[in-house]
Amino acid sequence: MKQLQLVCMAAFALMSTMSVAEIFVAPFGGYSFASNGLEVSVNDAQTNFTELNITESSNVGLMLGITTQDPGNMYFLYSRQETDLRQGSLSSDKLTELEVNYVHLGGTLYFPNGNLKPYITASAGLTQLRPNKEYSSETHFSMGIGGGIAYEVTQNVSVFADVRGYATFLNSDSGLFCNPASCVWQITGDLMWQSQANIGLEFAF
Repeated sequence: MKQLQLVCMAAFALMSTMSVAEIFVAPFGGYSFASNGLEVSVNDAQTNFTELNITESSNVGLMLGITTQDPGNMYFLYSRQETDLRQGSLSSDKLTELEVNYVHLGGTLYFPNGNLKPYITASAGLTQLRPNKEYSSETHFSMGIGGGIAYEVTQNVSVFADVRGYATFLNSDSGLFCNPASCVWQITGDLMWQSQANIGLEFAF
């Protein structure tokens, strides 16, 4: 009898949690700052690149998720940046066009103060580096952390702004951006950092 009561209580608690959870969608846009230089080596008699940089440019993205009772949320994030790859941070020579995609699962913890909701967030997933068709794409594990503030315009609509940092873990024993003949660069570093400043709207249902 007690076991049945516990099962009923657990089922009721689960149903209560689901009833108060909200689904939300949050499109955003922002600016991706240049990464730290990718340390590489090249076995080529004519060139000897030692550092590659992703150029700063705008980004767009989307979050889909559900709210939790912390208060906070859990979300799926997709971010896309269209940029290029250059030798050195100040170089004007574009080596290849590049698309940087982040696909992450994450969570947010809010600290509500009236309509204002400062928050911290963390996520983990994959970073995809997609150069032009001449080279192969690269996909690596990455983690993200950030903080921001949201303002509730209405009960179901909020505007938010945040700053996020992404750390992409590279395999120092592998090639980077290979073509059918060979790998153009050999990675010598282990970590790529990149940061974003974003602003967006959240719609809850």
